[in-house]
Amino acid sequence: MTLADKKIAFLFTKGVEQVEFTSPRDALDGAGATTVLISPEEGTVQAMQGDWEHGDVFDVDVPLADARAEDYDMLVLPGGTLNADSLRLETEAVDFVKAFFDAGKPVAAICHAPWILANAGLASGRSLTSYASLETDLRNAGADWRDEEVVVDGTLITSRNPGDLDAFNAAIAKALETPEP
Repeated sequence: MTLADKKIAFLFTKGVEQVEFTSPRDALDGAGATTVLISPEEGTVQAMQGDWEHGDVFDVDVPLADARAEDYDMLVLPGGTLNADSLRLETEAVDFVKAFFDAGKPVAAICHAPWILANAGLASGRSLTSYASLETDLRNAGADWRDEEVVVDGTLITSRNPGDLDAFNAAIAKALETPEP
């Protein structure tokens, strides 16, 4: 499968769970897609391995202030407790996520990343999953929370944790496949 004509936005900030960025990015890059790291941070972003150990540092491709949903085919939201908690309080990030939903474009969120859906008012009436500690928050926001490795609800793809990355990556690729004419 080739995704050579697809451009994917990854939105995150400091404290992102490294493997929840690198695994989907590597899978998409390997299929020929163009992946772009977008962040409210400028310069670089410090990733984490879990919540306590520093991982690698990644260069920001496009500052969030300059990013437009219409320039991308999909949005991927990696988790990480610090990252997800910060982004859901960032008005510009919430608006960026809403723009993908408004345009009917796929949004994929893993682990703690679905938190932003609650803040954006996008969880209500949706079937989704997340890291287990978010279950109550997402149910309170009106979501049908499920304990499954990947849940696809229309254009929304969610997964629980790094152990679900193979299923998450497969669901992302499937959402980007262009049907044959």
